[in-house]
Amino acid sequence: MSGSGPAAEPMRLFDTARGEVVPFTPGPVVSMYTCGITPYDATHVGHAAVYLTYDVLQRRLRDRGHETRCVRNVTDVDDDILRKARELGVHYLDLAAAETARFDDDMRALDMIPSFSEPRATSAIADIRGFVGMVLDRGVAYQAGGGVYFDVSKAPSFGQVSHLSREEMLVLAAERGGNVDDPHKHDPLDFVLWQPSAPDEPSWDSLWGPGRPGWHIECSALAMRELGTTIDLHGGGSDLVFPHHECETAQSEAATGEPFVRHWMHQAMVRMDGEKMSKSLGNLVFVSELRKIWDTRAIRLAIVGHHYRTEWDWWDGLMDEAAERLSRWEAAGTGDGGIEEVRFALDEDLDTPRAVAALDEAAAAGRGVSSGAALLGIRLED
Repeated sequence: MSGSGPAAEPMRLFDTARGEVVPFTPGPVVSMYTCGITPYDATHVGHAAVYLTYDVLQRRLRDRGHETRCVRNVTDVDDDILRKARELGVHYLDLAAAETARFDDDMRALDMIPSFSEPRATSAIADIRGFVGMVLDRGVAYQAGGGVYFDVSKAPSFGQVSHLSREEMLVLAAERGGNVDDPHKHDPLDFVLWQPSAPDEPSWDSLWGPGRPGWHIECSALAMRELGTTIDLHGGGSDLVFPHHECETAQSEAATGEPFVRHWMHQAMVRMDGEKMSKSLGNLVFVSELRKIWDTRAIRLAIVGHHYRTEWDWWDGLMDEAAERLSRWEAAGTGDGGIEEVRFALDEDLDTPRAVAALDEAAAAGRGVSSGAALLGIRLED
């Protein structure tokens, strides 16, 4: 394994759709899309874990000689942000601008590789309308109640990403905004592509009446506009596997007739007090608050010490442990200690805990670990 050109052995990553660790063999330029934030609240550790996973993946791919183009969207119009703007009595775009700025500041502080692009859903209304038209023309969508719905019965591969039973899909769709009781749907699992706007919501003209996009279609339109018909790697948090990524795949492949994603990669949930860290539960640890107390490199270390596919619990002692580890690595000085072990670990399903352990061992032996730490996005002081 080396950083001087494409390595002989391919990386191996777990593919959600295939359900196993498989070789990841992109070309010289790697196209990646990660679902970004809905900007109505601050960045929490669960968000940071997702974007750190993609950041470390990009660092190793670049180390292997690839160019990476990772697009991270901003969902600046959907049910959640409109509801929060209504509660606060502010314009939804003002709320989105303020929270996106705060998120971007957190990402810079954590030394994330800048996104190849960071498109907003509201920038893609024309693309979305064209996309809806394509799906209708292909006969896999229908108009009802002033909206347009995707017909899952016309998509025989629906379920190829999540591999859930219909009963499991119905439960998750109900929990995650799928509105399974919508009387206009032919099937409860059908999903909205275009919907009428409420009187106080933004609205755009369309051939199907004034309204706004559905959630899933925003990412399909943005991903294909920015990266093309087929993406090398796509993902986000594991809570997006269904319905979001399942629906994205179905509508994208229905529209283009081409494979949408070659490899699906998902980050496990970060918990607190045994529950998924989420805005709805309010059990959040905000990056902006951690930054007031801790070195941001220690925040990275606290997160990358856990494997991206394993759920884990945040607890107060994590930051003390991470800060102590950072001090030990800095004390070891600069050097290439452990870097080949780090490369090997990252090539085996992005095994960051194994990479961290290799650097711990090298530092304990008095070998500088700055090169290996840099692959984890941690810059050690000279």
